[in-house]
Amino acid sequence: MSGNGKKRTPLVAERRYPAKSGGNNNSAAGKGAPKKTTRKPAARRKPAPKRARPTGPVGWVLLPLRWAVRILWAFSWRIGLITALIIAGFSFYFAAQMPAIDDLIDGRTRGSVTMTDLTGEVFAWRGDQFGGMITTDTVSPHLRNAVVATEDKRFYRHFGISPRGIASAVRINLREGRGPLSGHGGSTITQQTAKLLCLGVPFDPAQWESEAAYERDCRRTTLWRKAREAVFAVGMEIAYSKDEILTIYLNRSYLGAGSRGFEAAAQRYFGVSAAQVNPAQAAMLAGLLTAPSTNAPTRNLERAQNRAALVLGLMQEQGYLTAAEAQQARANPAGLSQQAAQDSGGFFADWVMESGPEFFTRDTTEDVIIRTTLDQNIQKAAEDALITVFERDVREGSEAQAAIVVMSADGAVRAMVGGRNISATGAFNRATQALRQTGSAFKPFIYATALDLGMSPYAMIDDAPTCWQRRGSPEWCPQNYDRQFKGPVTMIQALAESRNIPAIVLSEDVGRELVRNVANGFGLQGDLAAGPALALGVSESTLLNMTSAYAGILNGGSAVEPYGLTDLRIQGDPTSLMDAQGAGIRERIIRTEAARELTWMMTKVVEEGTGRRAQINGWQIAGKSGTTNSSRDAWFIGFTGDYVTGVWMGYDDNRPLSGVTGGGLPATIWQETMVRVLADKQPTPLPMTAPQEPLNTGLLQSNGGVIADGAILNLLENIITEAEANSGQ
Repeated sequence: MSGNGKKRTPLVAERRYPAKSGGNNNSAAGKGAPKKTTRKPAARRKPAPKRARPTGPVGWVLLPLRWAVRILWAFSWRIGLITALIIAGFSFYFAAQMPAIDDLIDGRTRGSVTMTDLTGEVFAWRGDQFGGMITTDTVSPHLRNAVVATEDKRFYRHFGISPRGIASAVRINLREGRGPLSGHGGSTITQQTAKLLCLGVPFDPAQWESEAAYERDCRRTTLWRKAREAVFAVGMEIAYSKDEILTIYLNRSYLGAGSRGFEAAAQRYFGVSAAQVNPAQAAMLAGLLTAPSTNAPTRNLERAQNRAALVLGLMQEQGYLTAAEAQQARANPAGLSQQAAQDSGGFFADWVMESGPEFFTRDTTEDVIIRTTLDQNIQKAAEDALITVFERDVREGSEAQAAIVVMSADGAVRAMVGGRNISATGAFNRATQALRQTGSAFKPFIYATALDLGMSPYAMIDDAPTCWQRRGSPEWCPQNYDRQFKGPVTMIQALAESRNIPAIVLSEDVGRELVRNVANGFGLQGDLAAGPALALGVSESTLLNMTSAYAGILNGGSAVEPYGLTDLRIQGDPTSLMDAQGAGIRERIIRTEAARELTWMMTKVVEEGTGRRAQINGWQIAGKSGTTNSSRDAWFIGFTGDYVTGVWMGYDDNRPLSGVTGGGLPATIWQETMVRVLADKQPTPLPMTAPQEPLNTGLLQSNGGVIADGAILNLLENIITEAEANSGQ
């Protein structure tokens, strides 16, 4: 501040520094005038170019199009922005709802059933098999690479959806004459995983009648579902890492033959873990993803190998395999394990599922291990025998069917073939489901009744033309199969030659009701015929029940209940859930001595009668053939000291067989089966008793003739013996 108190003039830019001068600073000239500064003129803005006005007719024609494009662009980018924000919002919403990855690995609502044979070897699977959790770190690198190469080569580069993939799929579908969403889907692995998770919608039994219906609904393809799938997929990409998404996919994919996940499939087809599969096996598993049931190697190995070769080509193109590695894998294609290649016992497994406890078989929610009575060697013997006879002895193109059951004397089923398609699963089982007339195979139960009453096998019966009165119907005058009548014959001869008249006479004499009770006791349930035709097997039964009834004869006269299940456990739990076997030998139906005499009589059927084709050198065999009216059904059921085997043959539509009787092709199938079963065994004698021929025998006639004197004596002795036993008690 100056001393005079006057304000100083503020400095300006021009006055901040004194002007340079050669004279005295106090002179006017020394002060000099301020230097004049020259400013550059401000740059003038270029006028905006005027919009070109349309010139000429073409310009005026294009003017509306230009305006339309501008309006469309202004509208589109705003709508696109809004849509993107909506998608992002829903994606983040889905991401926030995603559960922990461990909760998504096994999404089955049903459990599985694994069946082992009598030695503990696995032979069948039912339900959805899950081999255990695998991750991208624990599986074979070949498997991980095969899946990515086959299903989504850009998996590690996209954000859940692939516009290029979708556009390519739509183009292919349209070119092939399908709808844009039909056929190729262009879905990424993330989208496929979203579909496997049913877009986060859980299974609700109240909404869907079954899990299969739920899965069908999840697989439906509509524009709305594809849009939801894309949003859900983006949400998954936000919530999980790529490896976590791939882990879910590897565990939840269905790969045929009841296999859920690659671990179950690797074990099912190759008998190894998913961590151990080689390039050829990995390529085959990845190739199943497009059509798991059709391409399953257990169904068509050649088709599965061809598909695997294509996958190997993709792996080579994308750098996962060298040319040499790919060529080696093609030269050594994956094959089935011995266990998977057998592919047998399907009918038996289906029967166990139907006959076992429902909550541990058909409707199980647990993973169950069932031990069964199946003998895989006997099963293969029966299957090979059936195939051999039909290829060798049945005309090509025949639609005739056959079934086989092999069991032990206590009712334990060792083998079951329910039809000519031996690898069928869930098919009609002619061994357990077909009710067919039994024909002469029923006759042993008539003779069992007579023998139990004390009659001698040597008792004589008159084989003569006979008619029976039937209420409300004309007289019934049956014939023998050979249209001949032999007069008086022994019970032994009558059974061996399967003569009809003696069987009816004997049934009527001992009492139809008693014969019916004996047959029911041995397991032939249902409404047995009420008239004299009962003796000719006009009633119906299944092959399984007929075979188990004959097992009652072999075991000495006790009924048996056929069974196939011996133990049941939850997987990973050593505790058995079966308190008792619950099947096998039941109450006694006829005396042991009667059963042994009947067995001896039935050996004559094979040695001298209608069952000669069933003979096997060195073995004692008892059996009985059966042929129904018009040859609609043909049976042969026989047994050795170890096994009872039943064979049925006929048409599903009940047409008559041409030139086939029970002693023909069914006996041949029986013999072919048992030759294979007994090949490495020592002959086992039959538990039988050869009866003594009585000194005096009467004649049993259709008009109510007398029972043989020897039989009366035997009957009286039995009555006295039982009375003495009762008095002793």
